[in-house]
Amino acid sequence: MALSLKVGDIVQTKKKHPCGGDKWEILRVGMDFRLRCITCDHQVWIPRVKLEKSIKAIIGQADKDCL
Repeated sequence: MALSLKVGDIVQTKKKHPCGGDKWEILRVGMDFRLRCITCDHQVWIPRVKLEKSIKAIIGQADKDCL
């Protein structure tokens, strides 16, 4: 079952980024996700399947009003 992820959501991953941060903001959704590290502002593209396996928790949900 696919997770309900939207642009603006903040997710926590199982593994830490080399900068030490493990919280990411979702910038784009689709087959590939574009994420921004909250700690160092580094951006990455990651396939949906790989991201869904690496998510530990969804920290913040995007507001429905702003979409």
